[in-house]
Amino acid sequence: MTATPKPFDRSEGAKRDIIAGGIVVAAILLFVGTGSNVMQAAVRALIGIGGGPDRALATALILNVALILFGWRRYKDLNREILERTEAEQRARYLADTDPLTGFLNRRALLATGQRQIANAIADKRQVALFLLDLDHFKTVNDIHGHAAGDRVLQVAAERISAVLPPNATKARLGGDEFVAMLAFEPAARADIDALAAELVAALDNNVTHDSQQIRVGASLGISLASDASITMETMVRQADIAMYHCKDEGRNRFCWFEAGMEMAVQVRNQIETGIRDGMPRGEFIPHFEPQVDIASGRLIGFEMLMRWESPEYGMIPPERFIPVAEESGLIGELSLQVIREAMEIAKRWDPSIMLAVNISPQQLKDPWFSQKLTKLLVEVGFPAAQLEVEITESSLFENLPLVRSIVTSLKNQGVSLSLDDFGTGYSSLSHLRALPFDRIKIDRSFVAAMRGSPDAQAIVVAIVRLGESLAMPITAEGVEDEATAIELTRLGCSKGQGWYFGRAASAADTDRLLADRGLLRAPMVPPAGPDVSEDAPLRKTA
Repeated sequence: MTATPKPFDRSEGAKRDIIAGGIVVAAILLFVGTGSNVMQAAVRALIGIGGGPDRALATALILNVALILFGWRRYKDLNREILERTEAEQRARYLADTDPLTGFLNRRALLATGQRQIANAIADKRQVALFLLDLDHFKTVNDIHGHAAGDRVLQVAAERISAVLPPNATKARLGGDEFVAMLAFEPAARADIDALAAELVAALDNNVTHDSQQIRVGASLGISLASDASITMETMVRQADIAMYHCKDEGRNRFCWFEAGMEMAVQVRNQIETGIRDGMPRGEFIPHFEPQVDIASGRLIGFEMLMRWESPEYGMIPPERFIPVAEESGLIGELSLQVIREAMEIAKRWDPSIMLAVNISPQQLKDPWFSQKLTKLLVEVGFPAAQLEVEITESSLFENLPLVRSIVTSLKNQGVSLSLDDFGTGYSSLSHLRALPFDRIKIDRSFVAAMRGSPDAQAIVVAIVRLGESLAMPITAEGVEDEATAIELTRLGCSKGQGWYFGRAASAADTDRLLADRGLLRAPMVPPAGPDVSEDAPLRKTA
């Protein structure tokens, strides 16, 4: 068994140094005392008037010289050791205070130095602004391009932040893709802080080159203000973080100052996120089904799955309240597949002619394994791929078209149908239709709803219908709410429609009863789950 080495004891080393120093001092004193006698006896012996130095004194002199040489060497060693220890302590302090990737301060050092900076600024009747920057879509960079590309993006971001900020600004990386900058300013110069924040956002919006790839991230920036010495660094960072998330909610790639009302919004958001995490294993998220019909004949041909949250504490929560939170927190992928699984289990009871349409979140299309996950789900449930239609919103195609092409092509090869949802609300629609193997186009409900009162909206609907005919892609109209709209769509040649005129989203039990009445249910109905409380809930789509 190997013995554990004893740790270095500074007190023992100091004691040895004191003893060695005492010995050297004594040796010098003895050298002075004996050296003069020995030298005088030696000189007399040389001139022939004496018998030479005493042997004992000569021996003592030699020992004194040896001790002095030992002391000198120990002195040199001690100086070198002190220098090495000082340099090691400086390196350790630097490493303890510095982020190794960017050279900025780390969180611990920021909290310590930042508090002093606030106190000094307030004493000089100045204020302190704290910027908290978070790179937009940084997780996607790591997922798609790898962690080496992510590190490169962080380093370039740090370089751009340093180039924009004045030399006296305090810069730190909190961790991940979050950066902090602090600087003192005169109260009348707040407009300069706004200009600096805008310049930072613009600088971080430029592409980063890595291995011949152009990576774009952008940044959201929150600003908190210290105008008196009572505020702590922890509070400033938290307030700037709240403001930064407010920027993300407002559309990202911008900056905003912290305001008191934002804190309440964050508390509500956190409650919703906690509710989602707790509610998923309890099965609180359930599918509802909105009918899709052949407009000309009124024949039922499918359902679009819409998600609902039946919270035991808050009741029925509309999708627009929790879907954005699920997307921001990264929960949407797991949540979506959980509800899709339940919808497939329900749809297995339907007649094979009835399609199940599911709407996929843009966040899921950033997952390179999404196609495999959905295919695995089809196999596990035993649901026919030919009976499933995946709806993809046009806005989700902008960020990484090659990845989306890979995902939808894989799904298409499995026999899944693909629909381009909300067509006309995005950009480069024709290029997307050429690049991706879609089976159907869905006209956004905003155009359908405005069609009767707006010639422009009607012209857009006509153009989309004619485009679908030329590409041999059937058209589905969303948001059909009255008979007149249905008649007009039929006249224009739109084949498929959905909306309140044909039926609102209903629970699984109500959907089974509807199918049973039309002879389209292959298995017995599920027991009623109580009254459907979602009839008046907003019908925002989600997967």
